[in-house]
Amino acid sequence: MSTPRSLELSPRVQATHVRTTRGAFATLRVDPAGGIGERQPALLVPGYTGSKEDFLAVLEPLAAAGRSVTAMDLRGQYESGPAPDRAGYSLDQLAADVLAVAAVIADDTDQIHLVGHSFGGLIARQAALAAPQAVRSLTLLCSGPGTIGGARANALRDLLDFLAPAGDDVGQLAPLIAHMWQTQLLPQARAEGTPAHIIDFLERRTLRSCPLGFAVLAGHLLDCPDRSSELADQAATFPILVSYGENDDAWPPDVQDLMAKRLGAERICIPQAAHSPAVEAPETTAAMLTSFWNHAESTR
Repeated sequence: MSTPRSLELSPRVQATHVRTTRGAFATLRVDPAGGIGERQPALLVPGYTGSKEDFLAVLEPLAAAGRSVTAMDLRGQYESGPAPDRAGYSLDQLAADVLAVAAVIADDTDQIHLVGHSFGGLIARQAALAAPQAVRSLTLLCSGPGTIGGARANALRDLLDFLAPAGDDVGQLAPLIAHMWQTQLLPQARAEGTPAHIIDFLERRTLRSCPLGFAVLAGHLLDCPDRSSELADQAATFPILVSYGENDDAWPPDVQDLMAKRLGAERICIPQAAHSPAVEAPETTAAMLTSFWNHAESTR
């Protein structure tokens, strides 16, 4: 899971809910100094087991370039309310949620720079394909073309096998996830030397997220279709950036390289980062996104 190194909110970071036609979604937002953005706003979408807090370290540096920047919790993640049933966690429905938030935060041009981290990249791609006119640029950050593989896929299969007896019953899923936190995630966080207050946050985030969403999203990571060819067809509509940490251990860097070539996308490898560059290399990540976004605006 992505683990923030700090949870401190500066006075410029607004923690609020964006109210849309599809419900309210928890967000963190930073506006430019003076409150008036001269550039296109940006929306940041977190990965599986993540949340808006994964982007805390880059929000203010990104806003310093003159744009409003918003990070959101997906439906059922941490402080965003859950879907009523499994169907509400489909890729299409999650993408529609992202587009609903984008419509609220967009300026007069009704476009945003869209960034998806890991699983969030699959949702950002789904949103961009559903409404390309709403996207000024698309960044796939440590995300792949489809299903995840390797050790992470094996861990997800084990998780789904463990949760399977509960079916879609949230009341039965919740204690199973709490057990997983106590026996796996908590010991792992302690072994990695995570500070106690960050562990407390990770526990809140894990236990407050919708248990059904936790299971359904894991399934998406194991069966998500590769839509790279469809996305490549949108290359003339909005520019695409594929970026990842040099030590990314989710989708391998060579897989993301190949995806970038198929998309005709710009590709940037971030030094001294793994699967969470916004946490591990925030200065580099913020500078990269700002440069990409500014160029996208100047060439339109």
